[in-house]
Amino acid sequence: MADYVERRTAHEIFACTWSCSLPAGAPPAYVVPDACADVMWQRESGRLFVAGPDTRADQTSVAPGLLVGVRFRPGRAPGGLGVPASAVRDQRVDLDLVWPAERVRRLADELAATPTVLAAEQVLARSVASVGSEWDPAVPRLVELVGRGERVAAVADGLGWTERQLHRRSLAAFGYGPKVLQRVLRFDRAMRMARRGEDLASVAYAAGYADQAHLAREVKALAGMPMTALL
Repeated sequence: MADYVERRTAHEIFACTWSCSLPAGAPPAYVVPDACADVMWQRESGRLFVAGPDTRADQTSVAPGLLVGVRFRPGRAPGGLGVPASAVRDQRVDLDLVWPAERVRRLADELAATPTVLAAEQVLARSVASVGSEWDPAVPRLVELVGRGERVAAVADGLGWTERQLHRRSLAAFGYGPKVLQRVLRFDRAMRMARRGEDLASVAYAAGYADQAHLAREVKALAGMPMTALL
């Protein structure tokens, strides 16, 4: 069983830092869409890589050992990667394909010298944050409108954009357009409620699905398995 620890942060681009100790023989990690992206360091191999925003479930095999990561808040990845989120959508990409190779080497050396897991998380977060690229300031409002289940036209009107502008800026910030973002945010909200033990009929209603059957179809489409198996 993997030993996973998550630490919340008040930083404007990060949702959290985290670490995970993977024992030998651990099964592949099963990751479902959550509108986020991560930068990760694998201590034993020294590999630094990016897990882009997913549109579908992904099974990722990672070598045994310590994995340290920083997770971006939805829509904030361009601020730490320096590239649009769409450039890494549904991908696991070595960081030196996104950043200059020399910068990645320096970060890998600094991480290798850290004495504790917490120190490694802090070094990784500080380095990613120092990229200093801009993220779209309209992202929080966009997430609010899309998360309420507003139609694309209403979201665009609420932001004072055309639908084409909305699609372009959503693609850059999140890796996909507003319709996919809405599905992913709704799915993530339903998963969090289901994990708290709420019955699935209540989850479907509160998360904004038409009914429990609609919830079941969306979970199968995004996660590749029924909700009960996923939980």
